[in-house]
Amino acid sequence: MVDLSIILAGFSDAFSVTNLLFVLFGVALGQFVGAVPGIGPIMAMAIAIPFTFALDPLVAISFLVGVNKGGLVGGAVPAILMNTPGTPDAAATALDGYPLAQQGKPLKATKMALFSSITGDTFSDIVLITVSAPLAILALKMGPIEIFALMIFTFSVLAGLIGTSLIKGIMAAALGLLVASIGSDPEHFTPRLMFGYWELFDGLALPSVAIGMLAISEILRRMTEAHGTMRAAITLDMSGDPDDRRVTWAEYWGCRYTMLRGATIGTILGALPGIGSTAAAFMSYAFAKASAKDPDSFGKGNLHGIAATESANSAVVGANLIPLLTLGIPGSVGAALIISAFMIHGMQPGPLLFEQQGRLVYGLFGAMIMANFVNLWVGQLGLRFWVKVVSAPESIIFPSALLLCFVGVSMATNGLFGVAVMLIFAVLGYLMTSFGYSIVIFIIAFFLGPRFEKSLAQSLALTKGDLFLIYQSPVALALLILAVVSFFWFLSRGKNAQG
Repeated sequence: MVDLSIILAGFSDAFSVTNLLFVLFGVALGQFVGAVPGIGPIMAMAIAIPFTFALDPLVAISFLVGVNKGGLVGGAVPAILMNTPGTPDAAATALDGYPLAQQGKPLKATKMALFSSITGDTFSDIVLITVSAPLAILALKMGPIEIFALMIFTFSVLAGLIGTSLIKGIMAAALGLLVASIGSDPEHFTPRLMFGYWELFDGLALPSVAIGMLAISEILRRMTEAHGTMRAAITLDMSGDPDDRRVTWAEYWGCRYTMLRGATIGTILGALPGIGSTAAAFMSYAFAKASAKDPDSFGKGNLHGIAATESANSAVVGANLIPLLTLGIPGSVGAALIISAFMIHGMQPGPLLFEQQGRLVYGLFGAMIMANFVNLWVGQLGLRFWVKVVSAPESIIFPSALLLCFVGVSMATNGLFGVAVMLIFAVLGYLMTSFGYSIVIFIIAFFLGPRFEKSLAQSLALTKGDLFLIYQSPVALALLILAVVSFFWFLSRGKNAQG
């Protein structure tokens, strides 16, 4: 177990003035980009990563976590005011938030979203802090064969849960693994698929691939949908009743069981790689509606609907870091971007991280708790401001984002070659999205590719080329059986959905 002195030192690092200021800036930026439809915290994190090079590792990662947490709060603002979610996570929030805004209660709806989001986020952070260290110790007992089987199971779950088609999910994962093989072989350092470009010897840079597919491709998609028009500003009539502009303690406490159930659902689903906060939000909403005494009131402005969705989707943020810190497997694109920040600063997420960088890990835990309080404070002060942010014209937002992408990637890759790679993957991301292929599973497969290949090579060496000897490891055998079961279950589910 981690020594108590390391834990205390980590928390003391987290609560430094510099770290507090960067967490504050990250949360404010996250709420801003979440409130503007089309940007979102993932795009902001992708753009911001190269600019964290000069920062202390804890400060850099705390800043990115702040952006991610703030983005979930900000995403609820346009969902409630415009029925246009700022992030996919907030789609379910619009079901009851928008009717409340139309009733002249936009501040009540946004404040309920804020309080529920902080509650769910804090719950999952506490679970992360208490379970991640024991899970890391357990993960250290897993050898290459078990890691190989775990990755097979992860890919089977990701392919089925992300996107509308299991086959397209598998194809996206296969393409990600193919792209990950560009560069030198991680086992023998043999050049592959380089075509004479020695800049590719170390493989494709993650910032170029991630920013191209997540940020540039999304900007391209939004620009093609704009058709030369600019969004108009929003005008909302506020009710004169003060109770319609606040959430009372009785109203908050009355939603406690709804928020607890939502936070539990979000934490469980967030700990499973690939399921995501959108699925958690809709599942929590369905449970809340099914267990309500007046289910017909849902969809008409019920505070329990907002509490259910926001507590669930925010709980996923902390829970996504459980597989990241214990196994080195990102549970979402946001977690994959945080992994790239770890790697930029010379650290490899996984079970050894607690042993080698325990002070940093517990500093990150402290920063996450601090970010929740900052999120609450900034949200309380900024809700009226974010209402105005929603009306920002896209003709200003997107050119600024493109400029930051070009500058950030050129800094991260030390030249224009990385920018060219970014543009290539921007086109690939746009095409994949247009044809229904998941770029989420592509990026996760791309990141896991070298480790997957290395664990396969080590497994072949241990079994002397006979992978059928894998039955000698009960854990690996169980994981492979689960992978096969999940594959056929998702395949049958997809056929039923089409039928």
